[in-house]
Amino acid sequence: MTREGGSGAGEQAAAEEEPGYGIGAVSRRLGVPASTLRTWNLRYGIGPSRRSPGGHRRYDDADLRRLEEMNRLIRAGMPPADAARQALRPRPAPGVRAASAPALEGAASPESPGRPGPTGPSASAVRPAAEPGLLSAAMLARAVTVLDTAAVDAGLDAALAAHGVMWTWERLVRPVFAAVTRRQQDTGAGIDVEHLFSDRLQAALARFSARVPSPVHPRPVLLAAAAEEQHALPIHALAAALGVLGVETRVLGARTPYTTLADAMRRLGPAAVFVWSQLRETGDPTPLAGLPGLRPACRVVVGGPGWRDGLPTHVIRVNTFRDALSAVMTTLR
Repeated sequence: MTREGGSGAGEQAAAEEEPGYGIGAVSRRLGVPASTLRTWNLRYGIGPSRRSPGGHRRYDDADLRRLEEMNRLIRAGMPPADAARQALRPRPAPGVRAASAPALEGAASPESPGRPGPTGPSASAVRPAAEPGLLSAAMLARAVTVLDTAAVDAGLDAALAAHGVMWTWERLVRPVFAAVTRRQQDTGAGIDVEHLFSDRLQAALARFSARVPSPVHPRPVLLAAAAEEQHALPIHALAAALGVLGVETRVLGARTPYTTLADAMRRLGPAAVFVWSQLRETGDPTPLAGLPGLRPACRVVVGGPGWRDGLPTHVIRVNTFRDALSAVMTTLR
């Protein structure tokens, strides 16, 4: 038994001295259990790509970069399968930094953000939080109702830190707004509650997106609500989600005149522009045709239930938060 143990230790020591990285070293570097790394390799094909002269499977620098990217995307809220697909995409040529297009399964639909309405499966009921230590939607709704800003801030910050924008929007924001809307419909009261929650949510998203990695692309993304559109929370949520993925953003906010948007486009030269319309009254597509054409090209993406038919052919319309992220991030590849 002693001999076998010594032999095993010797083999491990020899493996550690070989070029590349062993699974133990990668596990320690990423903070991901070795068993999880083996699962990622088996399920998604993201693992060691070479064998050492001694016959051991080894991760090289490219493997490590892919795993680091997959781990970062998962921490940002992306499901492992989608994160693996993005991490395995070919990287751009040296000197060109680009981001992969994410696909956030279960992401909040831009039918809901803005003032998230009572539509959609996650808005039908106030659901509990997924794990201990986090406020449930019901608890957060009670804190909002009594205007307890400290509890609201703590609940939103904890959820964003633990699960990111997608989870927080789906599990907390939409259900709470649905509860507020029902209260308004039943009692005629609750405008103060809605305004407070909107304010604290916007502040929480700003705090969360302030801790972003270095930009992955030299050109920012510009986000604005359509002219006369007062609902701007969706663009703040999208900006926060993009920020976690390393995308630099500029948010112009509610009721952005198209002349102002056009001027900002000329000055910033953004890679993409996202325009939100919550209400049909603000969803006139005609002014979009007057937005300036830029070189390099700038993709124009619109989201929200307010947009009417007749969008210019070069404008992309998205119906979900996931599609909005994908449309923007594809531009940055």
